[in-house]
Amino acid sequence: MQDYVVNRPDEGAMRQVLKESGSSAVGAILRLAWQAGLLREEIQQLTWEQVDFLDQTIVLPDRSVPISEELCVWLSDLRDGRDRRLPEVVLSDRLQKPMAPQSISRLARAALDKAGLTEVRLIDLRHDFVLRQLEEHDWQYVSRITGVEAAGLNVHFAEHLEEKKVSTRIHREEPARIDEFALWKLLRAEKTNAAGVALWLTWQVGLQVEEIAALKWEQVDLDKECVKLPGKTVPLAGGVLSVLQELREQEPEAEWVLTAPRSGQPYDRTRLSKLVRAALIRAGLDNVTMRDLRLDCGLRAGGEGQIMALVRRKHSVTRNDVVTLLKVSRTTAYNRLKQMVKRGRLTQVGARYYLPQEVVPPEKQDKAIVDYLAQEGFAYRQDIARLLGIEAVQCRPILQRLVTAGQITQDRQRYLLPPSDEAVK
Repeated sequence: MQDYVVNRPDEGAMRQVLKESGSSAVGAILRLAWQAGLLREEIQQLTWEQVDFLDQTIVLPDRSVPISEELCVWLSDLRDGRDRRLPEVVLSDRLQKPMAPQSISRLARAALDKAGLTEVRLIDLRHDFVLRQLEEHDWQYVSRITGVEAAGLNVHFAEHLEEKKVSTRIHREEPARIDEFALWKLLRAEKTNAAGVALWLTWQVGLQVEEIAALKWEQVDLDKECVKLPGKTVPLAGGVLSVLQELREQEPEAEWVLTAPRSGQPYDRTRLSKLVRAALIRAGLDNVTMRDLRLDCGLRAGGEGQIMALVRRKHSVTRNDVVTLLKVSRTTAYNRLKQMVKRGRLTQVGARYYLPQEVVPPEKQDKAIVDYLAQEGFAYRQDIARLLGIEAVQCRPILQRLVTAGQITQDRQRYLLPPSDEAVK
């Protein structure tokens, strides 16, 4: 297979072209391609409404592109010199009307040839932008602002990647923290696209990618608001139900819920996974996987409610309590509890988990104890347990650490502050 060639422009020559082009149409075209990485169609369709001068970004349908101070100022000057009633950024110099894609290519070609950049194409300016970003940022960031998926980076820009090959596999010790606001924005942007529907079905229904790829409309009962799977029936919530209703109206004759546009067949699970992964990266959710979303669905759908009820009943729970309650592995129980801690549903103290409003969080325990002793004079371990809202046995290592650090002293079973000149406030 022939190698993919990127003809990178000389920076000095490009700077000179931009200087000579001023505020002309070709100046806008070359800047948007070289300094923001926009495709020809994106340049043609760009409107002033999409240029956020406050945040210095260009907001496209599938991504947001941060722009430099230089480009932001140039665009601001261009807009100030225009009739504000004209929404498009790129207009022909003579007619002051939007340009056809072919005209954009022609103008760019003429300007590049005149500058001696005869081997450089308009698409090369975008690719040079991608390469400059790869020199400064990780591939997830570059994928997010350029819209180039991991596979595309591997194929076209592998020699410029630090590790030579992009890997979408995530390795971590703790469960991901899901930014629900960013996820909702992504779901609204994707709407009924394959990635959007797959994300809805994973996060709101808890389906695995294999189940989503094989899902047929005959399994979806929109009237009864449920999905029928082998051995179980899963209810559909408002958000995912609305998306499926809209998708069905768009494709009333489709057999599968998600059909690949070219083949007319159901998506291959690998391809569907890549589409979802690319969408998550573009949304800034680099560290989130479909498994994370499915686990979060399980927590919200039932497991989390059961855990919360148990905590309210027992005051605190351990991982083993959750294993027994939900009949899951110790690892799954640990991950669920960790996610609940990260989302502020629980507070962890040692090996036990409490309702946040009923305990003093670990980072505030030392001050709470010292303040209490300053007010009361002394305390027993049971007093400290009541103060912190935790089990008495859990107080022993906390108090022993404070004694060792010299912040408090111990007299038999009583704990006191040291003389005032030695106390660590």
